[in-house]
Amino acid sequence: MYDYIIVGGGSAGSVLAHRLSAGSANKVLLCEAGQDTPPGNEPAEIRDSYPGTAYFDPRFHWTELKVTTQVVSHNNPHEARPPLRKYEQARVLGGGSSINGQMANRGAPTDYDEWNARGAEGWSWADVLPFFKRVERDLDFDGPYHGKDGRIPVRRIPREHWTKHSQAFADAFQQAGHQYLPDQNGEFVDGYFPVTHSNEAEQRVSAAMGYLDRDTRKRANLAISTNTQVRELLFEGTQCVGVKAVIDGREQQFRGREIILSSGAIHSPAHLLRAGIGPVGHLKDLGIPVLMGLQGVGQRLMDHPSISLSSFVRRGARMNEHTRRHMQLGLRYSSGLEGVPKGDMFVVVLSKSAWHAVGAQIGSLLTFVNKTYSETGQVKLASRDPTAEPIVEFNLLSDRRDLDRLMSGFRKMAAIQMSDVVKQVTDKPFPAAYTDKVRKIGVVNTRNKILTRIAATLMDGPAALRHYLIDNFVVEGFTFEQVMNDDEALEAFVRKATIGVWHASCSCRMGRTEDPMAVVDNQGRVKGIQGLRVVDASIFPVVPCANTNFPVLMSAEKIAAAMMG
Repeated sequence: MYDYIIVGGGSAGSVLAHRLSAGSANKVLLCEAGQDTPPGNEPAEIRDSYPGTAYFDPRFHWTELKVTTQVVSHNNPHEARPPLRKYEQARVLGGGSSINGQMANRGAPTDYDEWNARGAEGWSWADVLPFFKRVERDLDFDGPYHGKDGRIPVRRIPREHWTKHSQAFADAFQQAGHQYLPDQNGEFVDGYFPVTHSNEAEQRVSAAMGYLDRDTRKRANLAISTNTQVRELLFEGTQCVGVKAVIDGREQQFRGREIILSSGAIHSPAHLLRAGIGPVGHLKDLGIPVLMGLQGVGQRLMDHPSISLSSFVRRGARMNEHTRRHMQLGLRYSSGLEGVPKGDMFVVVLSKSAWHAVGAQIGSLLTFVNKTYSETGQVKLASRDPTAEPIVEFNLLSDRRDLDRLMSGFRKMAAIQMSDVVKQVTDKPFPAAYTDKVRKIGVVNTRNKILTRIAATLMDGPAALRHYLIDNFVVEGFTFEQVMNDDEALEAFVRKATIGVWHASCSCRMGRTEDPMAVVDNQGRVKGIQGLRVVDASIFPVVPCANTNFPVLMSAEKIAAAMMG
């Protein structure tokens, strides 16, 4: 019998396991479907400061998970469904923080004031800032915005260590009138900056590394069970009393006073739906007895829509000996769209686009809508079978404002790309799409190593050959000239190539009791159910203007503090 059973050992689960087991009277069980990352023995791909190998390693994923990102038309049932894309959802201790880009940003103060206004009372900027500070140990800055004692180190790469590619873009941003910010997590204002990342001494520090360290693991009251897939939540009436899990092929039951779902914005709602908690019509269609009708479960899933403009990076401007980090520079800017808060757009400069030899020659400007208004995504069950992945529709550009801002953002970045200072270090810009072809060549294996090595040698040859290779083997569908000279082509490209940036969130939102779309209260407790909480990105009332990992860590710290009283 446990006091707390945490389902999912990702960023939120790692924080909760550490904080809740700090009270020696609390018996805590952490269940993670993926493998352990033992202290000092973490897989080298996870420790690596460059995330591109861990991210594409199927050992660390839910390999069967596929999603749609384009808008699904429910009004025209005869229209062809958009293509399914593989979605790299982490399945490993530390979750997303073990494979992600290690971006440590928080979002805008206005995001959290909006959370508060939407019904997550007690989650305004003033309320959440102390918990952001509790997460981090800032190695560069002090002052009212920064933590110095947290379990996750954050730092920035000094400009003198940047690639020539990043330095050229910084010069171009400055020439375009953007101000330099030494600290992106100081005041939330527009400008370009060295990106903050969760990393120390050129090594990733995941939530598992930071919160489930050797000392934490020694606690007699904490059990960490990896390779443990929770298949079912157990109930007595509307009281959640435990879980049924499969460990190395064997089914086991665990009982707990309180169960906490920290399985992320795709799998947490799926757990609730299988338990009969969710939209009544959907549950009835699947023949699932309704335990609690909550129409918000799985609804209003969000992510940040993004688009890439890539180019060939000339020799001498590529990655250097100073760092394995390929994302050194970021830009926050305001679209100026009416009624939209400042800092609504985000650009990150990538000096390398994949782990392989061709990836080392391709740089990108990844532009995403920081403040997105597309809130019509959803997670539904495909079947009652707990091993079947859910149906996931992101509907990324369902709000026209997101499409318009990505189109104008692409044009804005194209102007930067065409500046003299950038042209000196790059060649042959092209609109990039993260297609299945790109993904297949991104899988880490010997065949891809050999193929890309041959292609990279040719790419470094004469410009005419390079241009031919890019046009015929890299570009899919649209050329740079087409999208720059034809608005319809640009819109078609953006609609087709927009993907999320793995910031799935908002599918079990916090809100007031009377809000029909709220799933949990402001401490993650599921409405109408006893002994069950959700603590992960799914409880966000709206996705913040940030990579979601630090907001998740903050949320887990805040709810853990409330639980510990």
